[in-house]
Amino acid sequence: ELKNTSGLLYPPEAPELQIRKMADLCFLVQHYELAYSCYHTAKKDFLNDQAMLYAAGALEMAAVSAFLQPGAPRPYPAHYMETAIQTYRDICKNMVLAERCVLLSAEILKSQSKYSEAAALLIRLTSEDSDLRSALLLEQAAHCFINMKSPMVRKFAFHMILAGHRFSKAGQKKHALRCYCQAMQVYKGKGWSLAEDHINFTIGRQSFTLRQLDNAVSAFRHILINDSKQPPAQQGAFLREYLYVYKNVTQLSPDGPLPQLPLPYINSSATRVFFGHDRRPAEGEKQAATHISLDQEYDSESSQQWKELEEQVVSAINKGILPSNFQPTQFCLNRYSDNSRFPLAVIEEPITVEVSFRNPLKVPLLLTELSLLWKFQPKDFNAKHGAETKDLGMCDDDMIGTEAIAEFLINSEETKVARLKLFPHQTGELHILGVVYNLGTVQGAVTLDGFDPSIGSQTGKFVSNGLSVRGRQDLEIQGPRLNNTKEEKTSIKYGPDRRLDPIITEEMPLLEVFFINFPTGLLCGEIRKAYVEFVNVSKCPLTALKVVSKHPEFFTFGGNTAVLTPLSPSASENCSAYKTVVTDPTSMRTALLSSASSVDFGVGTGGHPEVIHVPLPDAVLLPGASVQLPMWLRGPDEEGVHEINFLFYYENIKRHSKMCHRVLRHTAVICTSRSLHIRATVCRSNALEDEEGRGDNMLVFVDVENINTSETGVKEFHIVQVSSNSKHWKLQKSVNNSEDKGVYLS
Repeated sequence: ELKNTSGLLYPPEAPELQIRKMADLCFLVQHYELAYSCYHTAKKDFLNDQAMLYAAGALEMAAVSAFLQPGAPRPYPAHYMETAIQTYRDICKNMVLAERCVLLSAEILKSQSKYSEAAALLIRLTSEDSDLRSALLLEQAAHCFINMKSPMVRKFAFHMILAGHRFSKAGQKKHALRCYCQAMQVYKGKGWSLAEDHINFTIGRQSFTLRQLDNAVSAFRHILINDSKQPPAQQGAFLREYLYVYKNVTQLSPDGPLPQLPLPYINSSATRVFFGHDRRPAEGEKQAATHISLDQEYDSESSQQWKELEEQVVSAINKGILPSNFQPTQFCLNRYSDNSRFPLAVIEEPITVEVSFRNPLKVPLLLTELSLLWKFQPKDFNAKHGAETKDLGMCDDDMIGTEAIAEFLINSEETKVARLKLFPHQTGELHILGVVYNLGTVQGAVTLDGFDPSIGSQTGKFVSNGLSVRGRQDLEIQGPRLNNTKEEKTSIKYGPDRRLDPIITEEMPLLEVFFINFPTGLLCGEIRKAYVEFVNVSKCPLTALKVVSKHPEFFTFGGNTAVLTPLSPSASENCSAYKTVVTDPTSMRTALLSSASSVDFGVGTGGHPEVIHVPLPDAVLLPGASVQLPMWLRGPDEEGVHEINFLFYYENIKRHSKMCHRVLRHTAVICTSRSLHIRATVCRSNALEDEEGRGDNMLVFVDVENINTSETGVKEFHIVQVSSNSKHWKLQKSVNNSEDKGVYLS
């Protein structure tokens, strides 16, 4: 006997049960039409008797029988299934049967491509009483959305996230992770940054719980490298989670290779490399040569001018022929310089690499123990049979000294450069791979000891939260695109960029130049005397010191007979081309005589007047030695501001195979103003006799005009002497009306 929902018992011979048994038998032998009729009849009887459990079962089977009928004489009665589901759930309180009915009906609807109705049916059965059942139904509904004729991708992803959430609540971590990963495939790269952050954070948490540490690190990494729109507090939480997970990963393999860190961003193409020491600052009246530094911006026009000057002096040294292996000296390499060749660096001279960091987060980042990562292959370039190669070294301070920055703070959304140095101690091939550092966060941006955040060095200390991980970032620089041949124009090919692969050569001399009492302003045509000090700060002597300029008429060096630098080089009498002498001691009359002789002015080298030889004592400047020479300057004939480039060229006494010479640059800025306009005419005089009574002399008429109209410049000139420079003629006396009073021009 069976009991209905009203508490009545059905005897085994009850007609309702007999009809139900007949329907089941017809269904088993696949006589679906007769089964449908029997189920339909039994359903009415069960409803009349208020046997709701039997009625729901009859409705369910009637709908299935109608669906399975061949030829589909009648449409699928979906309302039968909905009534059965509602009866199971609300009246009979049997969720297992309701769930079975929903899954069966959903499969029938999906087979008829009614995915929208199937998804709605699955979603309606979700509830708060069973997380696992709701997760299964939401996942099936999500697959309905993606299988539509016009797939509803975002609804699929949204319901997969809901399913993952319910799986997580039910303790099914693997299923939860699978659902979130499938949803991530939809949201990734669509600009929904907040949704991506939530999904990645959840994936990271679930992966860490399942001990899938690599997946956890990857998920948290994506949160940090995306342009996040999260508030600072949330970004700080994400960063701490990442550091915590990352630290657990590194503890599993402490001796493994350093992993790649996602923060801060590095603009590899903006990396600059500088070869050489920082120049000594000026001392007192000494003005150091400007040369080149990382603080100067790159100027392509200026760079081309320096290249032409170097080619000019090298050609003059080699009798007018530029060597085929000539490589212009490059002190600073950047994205605009020619980086197709391996740069040359000198042993025991620092290599400075400027790296540009950017913090994309709204919280500060603290980098500690920041240094360069490199590998080095020692070679002896002086070996008889080519270069002698030794074992490959990596990060060995005996071969390459590495300077580390103890603390480097990058504020929120800040771009900041760090200058890192290497000190090569052996010759060979150096390859700079990247940077290595500890990544951490700070509790606040409070600094001590006067730290200046704009400077790459560190003198302050920051309060860290104690959570940091050590890793690396590689410097990967893409070379310029090739566009010369037809093949290169029709394809995308890039040339090499070797700015981070210098060759360390043998020791070379190093010259420093100081200018003493060098003027910043001159009158047009004015002759002024200055002094130049040459200092050899290296451990090997230098020779063949020359200077080349596009304006050789501006300057010349004093000869070997020139007087050494006076005690007070800035005194006016030491800067002028003339000196005051007493002509008559009784009357204390004075006169101005030239303090420079013709031997004080240098001569160009051969057919290259722009290349001037610097007269060093014995033509050699020993290590640690210095020499001061007078330099005569003549103001340019045109008024205005003039930039005059000096390129100092010098060589090592011992010739090297890699580096033959070195150069030093200096740019002088001279402001000239108009002074006098002079017209001289000469006519023969038969009446004028010289001191010895000989005739055949000349009369020289000099017309002088003051053309200086500037109110701020010199307003009055006093003509006190006219002198000449000739091997055959000399001026005997001056004839003018004012006698000793001189000539004044206003």
